[in-house]
Amino acid sequence: MATRTDRFMGAAVRAARRAKQWALVAAREADRLLQEARKQADSEDRRRRLKQTLLKSERVLKVAGRAALVAGVAAGIAAARAERRGRKLPKGAAR
Repeated sequence: MATRTDRFMGAAVRAARRAKQWALVAAREADRLLQEARKQADSEDRRRRLKQTLLKSERVLKVAGRAALVAGVAAGIAAARAERRGRKLPKGAAR
């Protein structure tokens, strides 16, 4: 028959093994959660950078659109003036 000390030591060893198993499970779970958190942070960072790029593109396109509009108006005004005055040929050009 096992002595009280042997039984105590056996129980302590079993408890230590079980604790080790649960510690390994907890470590794996912590790693998984850390990877998921990193992935989410990367995703949020990517989303933020994409949003900033889109906002920049929007500003550039607005300015380009305004410039095109102004150029179109200026070309229309120039064409109307040229039509009213009649075209003059440069000196030396054949008639």
